[in-house]
Amino acid sequence: MICIAVTYLIQPGHEDEAVEFFRVLAEETRKEPGCRMYVAHRSLAEPRRFFLYEQYDDHAAVDAHRASPHFAKYASGGLFAIVESRLPELYETLTD
Repeated sequence: MICIAVTYLIQPGHEDEAVEFFRVLAEETRKEPGCRMYVAHRSLAEPRRFFLYEQYDDHAAVDAHRASPHFAKYASGGLFAIVESRLPELYETLTD
């Protein structure tokens, strides 16, 4: 299993847009056959900071997610335009 953890800092004034992008991405991504989990979080201390936790069956499922129309529209074409910084980390499980 592949886990992806991403910390985002959103540009000031775009927090509500980010919430909507994450909402749609979560809804659509959870329908993907290789997705096990897709959960977005918002910091209580810093409302511009978001944390995304994703789990996929394998690298092929991650690739399929990144090639999906909803990723192109709402991540590449939406969320990434309002990001001040983004720190992604990929992990693989030690045991299933």
